[in-house]
Amino acid sequence: MDRFDCIIVGAGPAGMGVGIALQDMGLTQFVILERSEVGASFLLWPEEMRFITPSFTSNAYGLLDLNAIALNTSPAYTLGTEHPSGADYADYLQAVADYKKLPIQTGIDVEAVRTEDGGFVVDTSDGPLHSRFVIWAAGEFQYPRLDGFPGAEHCIHNSLIDEWKQIDAEEIVIIGGYESGIDAAIHLSRLNKRVKVIDRSNRWERKGSSDPSVELTPYTKDRLKEANTGGIIEFMGGYEVHWVEPTEESGFILYCENETGEHQFVTTEHPPLLATGFNGSLSLIGPLFERGEQGEVRLNAHDESTLTPGLFVVGPGVAHDNLLLCFIYKFRQRFAIVARAIAASLGLDASIIEEYRKQGMLLEDLSCCGEDCQC
Repeated sequence: MDRFDCIIVGAGPAGMGVGIALQDMGLTQFVILERSEVGASFLLWPEEMRFITPSFTSNAYGLLDLNAIALNTSPAYTLGTEHPSGADYADYLQAVADYKKLPIQTGIDVEAVRTEDGGFVVDTSDGPLHSRFVIWAAGEFQYPRLDGFPGAEHCIHNSLIDEWKQIDAEEIVIIGGYESGIDAAIHLSRLNKRVKVIDRSNRWERKGSSDPSVELTPYTKDRLKEANTGGIIEFMGGYEVHWVEPTEESGFILYCENETGEHQFVTTEHPPLLATGFNGSLSLIGPLFERGEQGEVRLNAHDESTLTPGLFVVGPGVAHDNLLLCFIYKFRQRFAIVARAIAASLGLDASIIEEYRKQGMLLEDLSCCGEDCQC
């Protein structure tokens, strides 16, 4: 079969979640393409990394587990843990895929998406497929940002670490002080390694937002406080790394500068760790989108490309103005929005959407999302 009503690219939480929403609305002729295996991005996490959003079984009280991707499921119940590891969460995703009998094809690499009359051609490693709609859910976390400054190639991206005990050095420099950088610092300090974190924003001491998309989570702050009781972690805030070069002594030197032009040189024997984020997969189909002033893809009210009708986006790459939908409990609220738009075009019954609304899985009015915490 090479013709579908909808092709979903990616079998992570976003791709599976929107696939289940489509399934709930009666769609049968769809497929989820995955180049690796279900939950592949989570299987790449360092062994020690855990979810920063807590899982808790509270479905019976009308509160869906924050890390659930589908109605009536709970990673906390399935896994028996509050902060799952990447491997744990991949197990949850596979359990959901099996229970829902999702049409997932693994080992299929999507090479290009092209428009054709009445829909799209999706070029894959297994040949071209045709579809009326395409949902891009390939995520962000398999595309580490390795070109942020000259000499970044001398560094090691934190996503390429299997487990932190493989770092054979007593002192480590980490570039980037958001969640992944601080998580690395915490685990390295627990191995009695001295750590220096360089970040231009001082996130570890800033409290200017109630949105965990831009602030460290309480879970991370608690762990950091515990890990740094002896001052083993040093923070170099307000500085940005401009370049990294190897030295003649088999080490590395970093040139760092702050907003006022003051600079510092930092030396280290071990390659610096990059905790500078990811480029995201949307660049693979970039010409199919309009871009905003900050380079974000422009989407309409249904998370559909404003340039290419029929092409939808789900997952952490979805943004509307200043609203970032980069946590599972955020972007899952848009699954039913996308599924409803496709169901309406195909004449399917979308009444199940009221159950999504009841379970807190339907975010329609984006203007209601703001910071209203007063204390």
